[in-house]
Amino acid sequence: MVLMFICICNAITERDVQAAVAGGAGSLSDLQAQLGIATACGCCADAALQYLPGARHGSPLQSEHGLGTGAMAGSAANDAAATLIETVARRA
Repeated sequence: MVLMFICICNAITERDVQAAVAGGAGSLSDLQAQLGIATACGCCADAALQYLPGARHGSPLQSEHGLGTGAMAGSAANDAAATLIETVARRA
């Protein structure tokens, strides 16, 4: 299985973020405190928000019941992913 890195600076994977959210993280501040995500360059903040309840990759059950922040959706999420890819490419 391929690991998707959400935060390159701190080597935080998608699984790490999902586990933190499953453990109760409900905001970017929670993810920063638990994982250190978005504490270096900050380019991963938008991507991390997508895993919070109610967002694009958040729990469908939580979205269905109107829980969570709903921080980003649609093309904005794609913009965040493109920014992350561009940032990683520039650093390589």
